[in-house]
Amino acid sequence: MAAPIDATAAHERIVLGMGCFWGAEKRLAALPGVVATSVGYAGGERENPSYYQVLADERRPTVRNHAEVVQVTFDPGQISLAQILATFWENHDPTQGNRQGNDIGTNYRSAIYFTAPAQQKVAEMTRATYQTALTAAGFGKITTEIAALTQFYPAEPEHQQYLVRNPSGYCGLGGIGVKFPTAVKSTPPSTASSAAAVQVTDLSRAQQLIVFASIQCSYCAQFDRDIAANWAGTVPIITTTSTQLPDGWTLAQPLWATPTVVLFRDATEVARFTGYQGQPAAFWRWLGEQLLTPEEQHIAYQHGTERPFTGNLLDQHTPGTYIDPLTGAALFRSDSKFNSGSGWPSFFQPINGAVTLHEDESHGMKRTEVRSASSGIHLGHVFNDGPAPTGQRYCINSHVLRFIPDQLTPAAE
Repeated sequence: MAAPIDATAAHERIVLGMGCFWGAEKRLAALPGVVATSVGYAGGERENPSYYQVLADERRPTVRNHAEVVQVTFDPGQISLAQILATFWENHDPTQGNRQGNDIGTNYRSAIYFTAPAQQKVAEMTRATYQTALTAAGFGKITTEIAALTQFYPAEPEHQQYLVRNPSGYCGLGGIGVKFPTAVKSTPPSTASSAAAVQVTDLSRAQQLIVFASIQCSYCAQFDRDIAANWAGTVPIITTTSTQLPDGWTLAQPLWATPTVVLFRDATEVARFTGYQGQPAAFWRWLGEQLLTPEEQHIAYQHGTERPFTGNLLDQHTPGTYIDPLTGAALFRSDSKFNSGSGWPSFFQPINGAVTLHEDESHGMKRTEVRSASSGIHLGHVFNDGPAPTGQRYCINSHVLRFIPDQLTPAAE
């Protein structure tokens, strides 16, 4: 159990509101790497408030009241902020607004008061990750306040380590049974010399994806199985268990969880995907938002359609393969393409297993939508007015295809 001690320069602190601060302190102090805790008040207007003044201010609507909080001092070499926040999210209900269980009032609000800009980024990223888990479990939107700490006021001595001295004391703290995704609770990639650093010769400076993984990370292994192991995407990808990048390559912020996939352009981070949970579609959607133009995204994700006779692949007649712009999966062969006169690239059949079909009753019509089986993006529609041997016409948007001539890649079987 962590007791209050003097923090050193190597320590960091974060202030967290989870409702009743007695139980919150007990749970947070038990974390390995937490070196000190102190309960108190933060986020309000009154200077040097007492416990009973905070209760009284709750009845004064013109005053912004403090929240009951725990100041957590920790050693980042032993526990990351992301791991502390994983415990924070799991151990209370962050969707209740100004209450926590039977404790009602703004003084019981969920809150994260950060002491450095980097902490704000971690708080926001863990919030987004936990929101995904909550939504999947049927819970509502997170209401947690995330703001810079202005002042922490320690509570009276009788409130410090209260449940240590009063084990049967009341506290309404409790989680809602939704676990924080394991991938985000795993350790960051290694900075030790035993983890081989990425070599500049392995990277494409113009555009590169790097997967930062750790050895004991089940979701890292699953990401490799689901996506990385059979990578055929248009952007090169490499996986590492090290955080050491070549000179001149820069991350926008520290790595705090695995797996984290970072997209670099000109050796500089431009985007990252953190918290893979075995859902390839979420990763491909993220990648599409980075690689596709606004018009391409409109077609891929909003069922848009390019204007007829404007697609750059309409008059492409070179032998080759039409592929998914994200996954690189082969979709259509050139020998199945024909001139339909419709104004869009048309094919009488896709490559086996490359697409999925879905009923589409939008715009007052009954049609069959065509999606890429690998990324899930919208490609177009299929109609039963095509030539032999199938009698079908796959009417596809050029903007969501890429073309690879045969001399550059073997023809699909």
